Amino acid sequence: MRKLLVCAAVGLTALGAVQAAYADAWDPPAGFYDSATGTGATLKSQLTTIMSSGHIQRRYGDYRYAAAITDADPDVAGRILLVYNRASVPATWDSGSTWNREHVWPQSLQPGSASNSSKGNLGDPHALRPCNPSINSSRSNKPFGLFATTGNYRSLGTYWFAGDTDKGDIARCLFYSATRWSSLGLTLVYGTPGSNQMGDLDALLRWNYTDPPDEFERRRNHAIYSSTMNPSYYTNNRNAYVDRPEFVWSVFGPGFNDSTLYFGSAPATDGGSTLNINFGVVLTGAPLPSGQNVALHKDGLDPTYYNVTTTGDALSSINGRYNTFDYNPQSTNIFVELDATTAVAGLVQGQVTIDNLDVTTGGLSQGSDDANDVITLDLQVLDHAQPSFSPSVIETSTTAHVFLAPDAGVQTFDVDVYNFDFDADQALLDLDAISTPGAPFGIVGGLPVDIEAAPAPIIFSFDTTGLTAGTHSTSVMIDASDEDLPGELVYQLDLTLEVEFVGQNGDWNNDGVYDAADVLALEDCLQGPTANETSLACRASFDIELDADVDLRDVGDLQVLFGQP
Repeated sequence: MRKLLVCAAVGLTALGAVQAAYADAWDPPAGFYDSATGTGATLKSQLTTIMSSGHIQRRYGDYRYAAAITDADPDVAGRILLVYNRASVPATWDSGSTWNREHVWPQSLQPGSASNSSKGNLGDPHALRPCNPSINSSRSNKPFGLFATTGNYRSLGTYWFAGDTDKGDIARCLFYSATRWSSLGLTLVYGTPGSNQMGDLDALLRWNYTDPPDEFERRRNHAIYSSTMNPSYYTNNRNAYVDRPEFVWSVFGPGFNDSTLYFGSAPATDGGSTLNINFGVVLTGAPLPSGQNVALHKDGLDPTYYNVTTTGDALSSINGRYNTFDYNPQSTNIFVELDATTAVAGLVQGQVTIDNLDVTTGGLSQGSDDANDVITLDLQVLDHAQPSFSPSVIETSTTAHVFLAPDAGVQTFDVDVYNFDFDADQALLDLDAISTPGAPFGIVGGLPVDIEAAPAPIIFSFDTTGLTAGTHSTSVMIDASDEDLPGELVYQLDLTLEVEFVGQNGDWNNDGVYDAADVLALEDCLQGPTANETSLACRASFDIELDADVDLRDVGDLQVLFGQP
């Protein structure tokens, strides 16, 4: 069996290429965050500039009509989805009976007037959500909190839990307000907030990782920004923490990130890891091999976002940049497979690349200094073997005519089988079985397997004991197949064996007289285009001296006999 081809992983994927590979309808324009290059307070200042530049401030009252666009139910036209319970209700504004406007950052905890203002955070649709009036009333101005709580929205003591579906959305909404409107003194704090504050920051940080942006939140962010989607109420600014939730840890976290992602038992010194998955060899037309789960591990106490991209023929069950690990070491499975056709021989190959997106680091191999992790998948597809009795044309049926001396005991002869036009992208040929030839024919040894370009001989025997001159024949069927690989084909070869007896007396054609035909045949054995004075056929007729060679002494014997019976 041939050796399976194992390919090494190639270089790491650049972030720019990753972004381009996964650009979709809700992504920011190319280069939108190019100036967000810092960390911590520097990054926060850069994001404030990005989110403020060109920002068109809308009135609080505008949201009564903008919500029909920004919060549209993707499944039912004319309806919107409410915050906290994701209930679908009619989008038409009915003076707050069906839904009202929830200030995620409560008006009472913002500076200045709490009236319908066009200034500041009060009228910013990034900070407003449509809400069921009774739920809005229950939430009141409670801060958000409860670090490890899960389930539906609810009030627990002095804190409000936003619910599993919206907790990440709410956290990123507050991160936006504390960045875009930091000039108004809006700040996020751990524990119970005071004036112009919101929290609890500990819970908000965790919610950012346990509820990453879904398509509804990403579409909403783009609809608020886009003059195409929202021509009357667009703001021309975006929530950076929806587009790039990995920025949260740098701006609002502890200032470093100790996460390391890797495959296998341990990462390399730089945090990177490589894994090669070779799916072996199949034949053209065979089904693709099944994929497999690969465990992706995260070391470190800090959470992180990571991006998954695929190239070539690779597929991954996890894709894009909105994938997270929560706090503490943990693992997740990624199902990887190949997506290609096996109709053509060649190498099928692809890669899955994991990029730790955090922009801060705790040191070498951690956070932003964690090198990419790469899985390389490959599969070799081979053309089918092609059995033939001839090296020049495909011949699956033939007659092998050999000459043997009569009454000379058991003699052997070969019949060659070829793997026609063999090359590196072709399967090896196996001869699996042969029908029993009629006596006195027999088979010597086993059948050849793993046939490449060179001919493979099948050795037959023939017992000439007691047999006289003449021709003896038998037919055999040979079962052949591709090497034992998925998609193998089975072939049948038909072979007729003919043994013709000639005496070792120089009478080549057994016509009872030594004549010119015998001389020509002897000459051919000695020097003609098929000259082979030691071949079995030549020796069978002209080795008159019985010295296993046809030579000049045999010529002299024939010369003496010429013209005689």
